[in-house]
Amino acid sequence: MLTLTENAQTAVRSIVDQSQTPATAGLRIDGTSASSEGYTLTLAPEPQVEDAVVEAGPARVFLPQESAVELDDKVLDAEVTPDGVRFALAVQA
Repeated sequence: MLTLTENAQTAVRSIVDQSQTPATAGLRIDGTSASSEGYTLTLAPEPQVEDAVVEAGPARVFLPQESAVELDDKVLDAEVTPDGVRFALAVQA
């Protein structure tokens, strides 16, 4: 299952808290590395029926089945920059 670093947990929760979304909201990661667009990140008010839900500390991440399979052995990290938040994926150690 995808795991989140503390930085990613804080960034996801901060993004959700700054939006006008319900408490059930989270960050949705959609797509695959094989697609020309790669992954897309969007705010979602709640998970879709078939989504895997990753709850890490205060953060919630929603993954469609195809993304969940591909990200199963990954770690999501985040870095806050002057331009916003940058997310990165790495293989779990």
